[in-house]
Amino acid sequence: MHTREVDATAVRSLLAAAVAAPSIHNTQPWRFGLDPDSRSVEVRVDRRRPLPMTDPDLRAQHLSVGAAVFNLRVAAAHLGWQPIVRLLPAADDPDLLARVQLAQPAADASSTPGGLYEAIERRHTSRMPFTGRPVPEPIVTQMITAARAEGAHLDVPDIMGTRRLLQLTQAAEARNASHPARTAEARAWLTAPGRDTPYGIPVTALGAHDASGRIPMRDFTGRLPLPHLPALRFERHAQAGLLWTSGDRREDRLLAGQALQRVLLTATVHGVRTSMLHQAMEWLDLRAAMGGSRQPCCPQLLIRFGYGPEGGRTPRATAHATPRPALGPESAASDPRAVPCE
Repeated sequence: MHTREVDATAVRSLLAAAVAAPSIHNTQPWRFGLDPDSRSVEVRVDRRRPLPMTDPDLRAQHLSVGAAVFNLRVAAAHLGWQPIVRLLPAADDPDLLARVQLAQPAADASSTPGGLYEAIERRHTSRMPFTGRPVPEPIVTQMITAARAEGAHLDVPDIMGTRRLLQLTQAAEARNASHPARTAEARAWLTAPGRDTPYGIPVTALGAHDASGRIPMRDFTGRLPLPHLPALRFERHAQAGLLWTSGDRREDRLLAGQALQRVLLTATVHGVRTSMLHQAMEWLDLRAAMGGSRQPCCPQLLIRFGYGPEGGRTPRATAHATPRPALGPESAASDPRAVPCE
């Protein structure tokens, strides 16, 4: 079987999918490089947009990069390749988090998640209320299975268990709101109308606050003089899943990021909206409490899901893949060898 060329059109498709992944505060902490000899896309962490208060140990950065790696896998499979992923492939290059080789499809390539490709563009975080209609159990089971397929776990508790997780998240949100440095960091990633940047959360993508106080959505605006949506009543009984791993090494977090994106795309295929509640993960004691008595358990993210309006779209930077060494979007734009992805 002939393996297609890794041409400019294919690279554009691959990177357009990769950068559509979710990232904390839409920081997009990734860079891409091409290794033509091994027909591989190299994925590096981009440390130029850190979150020292929210993400001091870079855990959320690794989740974000892992989600981008999963989108690369889906796009590669859609284009006819068998993506072979190596995480942390070079001990002497700590910023190289993954290498995705574009190989000829194998006979047993049926497990490659190419069927999720169309959902990549449609997936968006929704910060709006969901309806009270519960997501059917078979769909929830598919989401749980999606996480397990990537080496992580998704626990979807009952009403009381969900309420406990939301209360811990609410406690974290209250701490963040009363912490000046954390508040300032979150506000720095809010993009006002007319501000020309592909990073951060646009004001237009922010949702409403829950009038009942049950659903603790992150407050990026605080007391800034910006237009706010009026408080709305969110769903009375939220559905949420706790994504967790048994370990908390860099590899575990990259696996969790891939699991996260597989869960989100699986939900999107079925018309289910999702939003991510990360606040409790930003405080050591509250993160540990999210795991409950389960051991070993390293909580990574709380995913709220349900039916409702599509979330506001967040912008994406133009991505480039260049021959080694990998360059970020700003550097690659001036490199004549760069292959832009728009």
